[in-house]
Amino acid sequence: MKYNIKDINLYKEGLKRINWALNEMPVLKNIREDFKNKKPLKNIKIAACLHITTETANLLI
Repeated sequence: MKYNIKDINLYKEGLKRINWALNEMPVLKNIREDFKNKKPLKNIKIAACLHITTETANLLI
């Protein structure tokens, strides 16, 4: 996968924020679990050209 990361050393902080959003936002966690089982986007390529928030990251994982 091609990507452009400004500073790869910040990944730990990013993972920390993603996990915080998952644990503190129960509706987001429910949506993620539902999508994980149903896989509505399986075999679909998605391009994202925007700042990814911690909430959006949880839906993309």
